[in-house]
Amino acid sequence: MTTSSLPTASTADAPVIGVLALQGDVREHLAALTAAGATPRQIRRPEELAEVAALVIPGGESTTMSKLAIVFGLLEPLRERVRAGMPVYGTCAGMIMLADKILDGRDDQETIGGIDMIVRRNAFGRQNESFEAEVDIQGIEDGPVEGVFIRAPWVESVGGGAEVLATFDGHTVAVRQGNVLATSFHPELTGDHRVHKLFVDSVRAAG
Repeated sequence: MTTSSLPTASTADAPVIGVLALQGDVREHLAALTAAGATPRQIRRPEELAEVAALVIPGGESTTMSKLAIVFGLLEPLRERVRAGMPVYGTCAGMIMLADKILDGRDDQETIGGIDMIVRRNAFGRQNESFEAEVDIQGIEDGPVEGVFIRAPWVESVGGGAEVLATFDGHTVAVRQGNVLATSFHPELTGDHRVHKLFVDSVRAAG
């Protein structure tokens, strides 16, 4: 799916939701958002960020993503939009980017913040230790979702403002705080779009 093939009109039923397209599995999120009833757009510049109602931060490499966000002049605009209440959903590296504090990160690694949580990078192991598992998520009906864990983080702890939505093997893997949602795993890789629908519905509710 390319940007030119995506719909550009926005309605209340199809909110315009950006996907941060600096690095990571952007294409899969564009497809999942479309299936969940949104109008997706790729976001690489501050002026593009200003045109969307919400944002998805994909999986990828969180240190690279944070560096590119600075290079493209996006880090501060992202922080401002999150502080202003923009709905955001982050998967894997996106979860790390939305954490107020990270463990095992680079000394110079920046985050956007938005969720009062401490996240440990690569907590579930390296690339060759990737796995899939069923995860029960609060607010998702019709059974568990299939979670794809690829060098996945987990949440070490959450503050009073954050709500734990799911755990796996004793570790928190899905969190929400206000309009900001994060998962350790990749639902966009499974063909099950219920997590994206949960997010799209929250964007509609936020107006």
